[in-house]
Amino acid sequence: MAEFDSPWKESLDVYFESFLQLCFPAVHREIDWTHGYQPLDKELQKLCPQGELGRRGVDKLMRVWRNSGDEEWILVHIEVQSQKRSDFPKRIFVYHYRLLDRYNRKVVSLAVLGDDQLNWRPSRYHYELCGCELTLRFPIVKLLDYASRTDELEGSANPFATMVLAHLKSQETKDEPTNRYTWKFRLVKGLYEKGWSKERVRSLFRIVDWVLDLPPELEQQLAEQLSRFEEEKQMPYVTSIERLALEKGREKGREEGREQGREQGREQGREEGREEGLLEGIQSVLEIRFGLEAAAIMAQVRRLSCAATLEKVLQAAKTIDRPEDLAAIWENDA
Repeated sequence: MAEFDSPWKESLDVYFESFLQLCFPAVHREIDWTHGYQPLDKELQKLCPQGELGRRGVDKLMRVWRNSGDEEWILVHIEVQSQKRSDFPKRIFVYHYRLLDRYNRKVVSLAVLGDDQLNWRPSRYHYELCGCELTLRFPIVKLLDYASRTDELEGSANPFATMVLAHLKSQETKDEPTNRYTWKFRLVKGLYEKGWSKERVRSLFRIVDWVLDLPPELEQQLAEQLSRFEEEKQMPYVTSIERLALEKGREKGREEGREQGREQGREQGREEGREEGLLEGIQSVLEIRFGLEAAAIMAQVRRLSCAATLEKVLQAAKTIDRPEDLAAIWENDA
């Protein structure tokens, strides 16, 4: 079933401002958005290496500027936790004090609780001993609180509302593939009805597609339904995205193989189709995440002829910080 970490990381990278506006409006109002924001995930990983604090959820670090007029930048640290954990408050505290010590800047720690335990709402880390007392309070948002606000989320002009709704419906339909299919098509259809740009529709489709995964037969059915819907709307936005592009490439490979009429020809056709689909998928992901910056690295990617390497590139493209970081993959495979 759905794996939440990767879509949450991508959503926060792309829609950070919208995320704060929806989930932490008081924090959103404190930030001068004319300065933009800067992800500092690599710095965060150096402070708390993977495994040191146990299995982590999604952690993000952003540098932003306050709108106080003093040109002051601060750090916003976000933890997304999709399972109840007793050590979660301590993890927030450890990140907080290490960031404060490393940067000597004010830190805002925020928690997104995406679990299915309604009453689990940790919002502070506290201990006292021999007259020494320490408390860190941190704002939280409980995604289950939005469960009764489906209509509001569905009609919202805030793109992050789509991520929240997809997350909730993934939990709600985890054992109901038919119901999940209905919701997945409903959410994707709603992307077009909001009048958003092609790039935003494609970006949010990727997130919905990631979170609301379906069995193969229903995925194929959804692909066909989306294709018909796009033809009716004359808006071919998402049916060429990564997943469907890959399937199209594989199908082309099978067709080429059948035409050649020999087993060797079939294998060659499948492989060529697979590579073409992977290349289309990589380009779609990079264009969504990096825009025009993707062009230079795609020129190098297209020189690759190993499907296994292209598979690695496709997976890495979803999480890298810079397009040029992909080069390390084929250099290691050389």
